[in-house]
Amino acid sequence: MAAINFTTEKLASSDIAVLTFDLPGEKVNKLSTFVMKELKAHLETLKTSNYAFVVFKSAKPKIFIAGADIEEIKELKTKEQVEAAVSSGQEIFNMIEDLPMPTMALINGACAGGGCELILACDYRIATEDSSTRIGLPETQLGILPGFGGSVRLPRMVGLQAALDIILAGKLLNAKKAQKIGLVDFVVHSNLIENFAKQQMEKVIKVGKGKRRKTFQARGLVGKLLEGLLKGVVFSKAKEGVMKVSKGHYPAPLAALEVVNKTYGMSDRAKALKIERDHFADLAVSDISKNLIHVFYLTEMVKKQTGVTGSSVKGKPVKHLGVLGAGTMGGGIAYVAADKGIDVRVKDISLEANAKALKHARDLWGKLLKKRVIDNYQFTQKMSLVSTTVDFSGFKSMDVVVEAIIEDMAIKQKVIAQTAQNMRPDAVIVTNTSSLSVSEMSKGHPRPEFFAGMHFFSPVHKMPLVEVIRGTSSSDETIATVFELAKKMGKMPVVVKDGPGFLVNRLLLPYMAEAAFLLAEGMSIEKVDKAFVYQFGMPMGPFELMDSVGIDVCVKVLNIFRKAFPDRVEMPPLMEKLEKNKSRLGQKTNLGFYKYEDGRKGEVDSTIYSELGLPAPTNPHSDEECKERCVFAMVNECALALDQDKIVETPHEVDLAMIMGTGFPPFRGGLLKYADSVGADYIAQKLEQYSTLRKASRLKPSSKLRERAQTKAKFYTT
Repeated sequence: MAAINFTTEKLASSDIAVLTFDLPGEKVNKLSTFVMKELKAHLETLKTSNYAFVVFKSAKPKIFIAGADIEEIKELKTKEQVEAAVSSGQEIFNMIEDLPMPTMALINGACAGGGCELILACDYRIATEDSSTRIGLPETQLGILPGFGGSVRLPRMVGLQAALDIILAGKLLNAKKAQKIGLVDFVVHSNLIENFAKQQMEKVIKVGKGKRRKTFQARGLVGKLLEGLLKGVVFSKAKEGVMKVSKGHYPAPLAALEVVNKTYGMSDRAKALKIERDHFADLAVSDISKNLIHVFYLTEMVKKQTGVTGSSVKGKPVKHLGVLGAGTMGGGIAYVAADKGIDVRVKDISLEANAKALKHARDLWGKLLKKRVIDNYQFTQKMSLVSTTVDFSGFKSMDVVVEAIIEDMAIKQKVIAQTAQNMRPDAVIVTNTSSLSVSEMSKGHPRPEFFAGMHFFSPVHKMPLVEVIRGTSSSDETIATVFELAKKMGKMPVVVKDGPGFLVNRLLLPYMAEAAFLLAEGMSIEKVDKAFVYQFGMPMGPFELMDSVGIDVCVKVLNIFRKAFPDRVEMPPLMEKLEKNKSRLGQKTNLGFYKYEDGRKGEVDSTIYSELGLPAPTNPHSDEECKERCVFAMVNECALALDQDKIVETPHEVDLAMIMGTGFPPFRGGLLKYADSVGADYIAQKLEQYSTLRKASRLKPSSKLRERAQTKAKFYTT
């Protein structure tokens, strides 16, 4: 028997039909082909009924409709398949819009993509003020655009500027913001929504308002000009903004912009929807869309994982978190934990140091308060979750303590031992080290099974990745606890085995080192960085990245890496020269490869060439060589990290870590998805060529990459 996804019931003592969506066996409602067919059947019945009103609601707690079934979009291979699927969806949502009686959507929880497009086809919309209620069209983040009428109906309803803001960035709005722009009509408490909705429907029936096609009405002279005579300026500025953010690597926002431009104000619905459908089909079959859907699945994968093999091991709940060290990292960790409702206690050696951690958190919440993301009550509530101490008072109640002090093994071991003595025997301690051995450090803990690594990336409040480092003695329960804690803090955790550089730094170091060798060979800093940002799609080039990390930190980690792998790791001599100049350590000293002012990057400091004893750059290499040498060096190292050292178990974890930890271009699907698109044989061939041409043994293909090249094996087997 087919599963029943929808039920239509008559609201007690009324002529109101309630159509309830509840996808069996799933936590969320999503619009698959089968679901849409069933919805169509209900609509066919409703359009010939005598109901005075139809209500759309969800039976799922804190979920209205999460969107279309991504798996189905992923499997569509031809434009004809896409057009047929989208045409069917458009037809069904047209049926909602064309029902003879007025319709209302009751929105409690996530209402994204196809869910948002469904409510746009309704006459009235009421949302709850619950924090789970988020409404919008995130399709461009998957490399597509709203295809069930959203690109046409949203601008008509909320106006050009508000619609473009949502569609181009793939934004989800809370209920109050949705109401402010006119996307929903009312916002109420979740416990009151049904009674309130009934009252509103009875009013509509009583006064005979009936159906409506809500159309945006611009207010004020400026608003009317922007919707009329200056409409072209709005589109021009929107395109400029898209190009600034995407560098042209993401076609979906540009296609969405074109659809809105062509259809805005168009009275012929069928013609407008065909334009939307045609552009959707072009995007949906592209490699970029498939890669972005792959990235979406990588993030969804984490939600279902526990960090350990086997579902029997569960992590312990973490309500109280200790942080050792009130520096930039410690303050950042305290902020992200407290922001998610965790009680945090920061310990440092002085009141002054602790004050810096409090200021760091206060400043970040202050920005949210200024932007009205949070209110004064929430600001006070969040600040109250962070306390400080100069001793171990309160640490007996800590579930987990994160150590974020100086990168010195002996000092860390000593502090970890002291901390363990002042905590419950079953409490967990983790280190935020970026380069030191977690297994070696665990020797400072009297119960090493309760010790692991939790490597955050800077700045903590922005970077989503956390490497959960498993030491040789770390227990499954400890890893599961830390993994769940990272998720609770809003991060993307990846479990990695202990080893030099763990995963991300191990792969990044050959990339940054190769850039330094390019500099020594006559390439300019600007040309290399621009090749990676504008052509390859990285958020910043390798030299800006080194400035961001800190040149001294790069050299320190490179030395650790060279000591671990002396047979294949070379230290660029100019890096050692740079590191000796303590006023040129990167962003933190306002001078590195670039000049900085108040943390903002300026122009390249041209005196760096003479300081390093280099002649003026002549740029002897092509952009292609620069990109290939740096990126292929990462792939080369990854073949060893994955196939030989088993730092992580699958290519999925590599790609998730590289995207979330380094900003590797999502439209390329991740480092190994990109490697598969190029081919291991091509990568090995080019590395061999560059190794010979530039007399650089470091670029020789590794044994594991050669094995893949010989068999033309891909990193992803499915």
